[in-house]
Amino acid sequence: MHLSKLPLQFIHKSLLPLGGVCANRNQCQTRKISTGNVNLAKVAQYQKPDWNRAVTEAEKIVGYPTSFLSLRWLLSDEIANVALHLRKLVGSNHPLLKTGKSLLYNGKNNMQAWGLIVLLVSKAAGHAPDLPDLEQDKAAGVLHSQRALAEVTEMIRTSHLAHKGLVNLQGDETKEDTSDMMFGNKIALLMGDYLLGNCCAELGVLRNQELVSLMSSAVRDLAEAEFVGPRDKQNNPLPARPLPYIEYKPLNDVGLEPLLVSEALGNAQAEWTLRHVLSAGSLLGKSCQGTLKLAGHSYEVQEQGYLFGKHLALAWQACLDREPFAPGSTEPFSLVCAPVMFHLQHDPSFYEEIEKGEIDVHDVDYDKIRKEVLNGPGLDLTQKLQREHSQAALDVLNQLPPSDARTALGNIIAAIRDI
Repeated sequence: MHLSKLPLQFIHKSLLPLGGVCANRNQCQTRKISTGNVNLAKVAQYQKPDWNRAVTEAEKIVGYPTSFLSLRWLLSDEIANVALHLRKLVGSNHPLLKTGKSLLYNGKNNMQAWGLIVLLVSKAAGHAPDLPDLEQDKAAGVLHSQRALAEVTEMIRTSHLAHKGLVNLQGDETKEDTSDMMFGNKIALLMGDYLLGNCCAELGVLRNQELVSLMSSAVRDLAEAEFVGPRDKQNNPLPARPLPYIEYKPLNDVGLEPLLVSEALGNAQAEWTLRHVLSAGSLLGKSCQGTLKLAGHSYEVQEQGYLFGKHLALAWQACLDREPFAPGSTEPFSLVCAPVMFHLQHDPSFYEEIEKGEIDVHDVDYDKIRKEVLNGPGLDLTQKLQREHSQAALDVLNQLPPSDARTALGNIIAAIRDI
């Protein structure tokens, strides 16, 4: 269902909208609060939308840098011991090292922005007036439980990325060849399990059974994402063989039920959407839904929160999928990225090139695929997809009352849309 057809009103009359907190007078004068809808073209008239600037401004609104959101867990004794062991992996090219680097990278790929988005949604939507004062962090404009949920979101995502770093070792490899990789696998497994275990404990402290069920279904979706469609022996994903053109049917993904996989495979947009709702959209969407549940909003409002997080995650992914195909870029790309899948739908005979990766995706001629994609409709269709999801997220955002937090979320959407 398209968002414009939803008769739901995001602002409940019993809720108290919260404005932003300015650190000083000059800052208050610079950051204009809109009185109407957020306009992507003029979100911040004094600057061109920029990811790093948008995140920095958003961090000021929630009160601290996102990179420190999970510091108390990442600096625990257990993770400190893991960090010591990670030094042994330097030079081994184990995927866990790449994951660690991505977590520390200060750029638009910074995965630590997810907790920030959850807090911004919390602050922009406000909370019910009858919540006890002890539950409220009045300086930040959010609830203590909402801050804990933002940390849980970051830790679930980090644990999933650590587990994705496991390498499938083949039986014909010698013990000497696999010793470093085996050690890296043990560290990745233990690190991911430790973080995921802390998430479960933190959710239990919140004492909200519905929230536990909601976030558990998001973890289930992350796991299921690793079993969608064909894979090579290293578990790298391959697109399904394209089917004759079928009209895209939006996924019925609101709720706790598992998504139906079989109907989406072979249809470029449906398969891409399914893969990334499971691997990203479900977690961010259900985190936004959960934070509104903690604030005492109605189910209709919570559902809109889910749609906002899902569409923002999909717009983000479409943006990342386009980057390796920028002029002059030689970055590696996934075979299930949107430009490749759209090109396969356009030219199904090109799937013969994809089939070369059934044993190992490195057997695929990536330069040939890049050239074909650049000359086909895949990039334009991906940009269209990116703008559609950005606009869908904006449609939900515009139902919130004007505030600094809403403006910050609009800036983030604008930065994603315009990249």
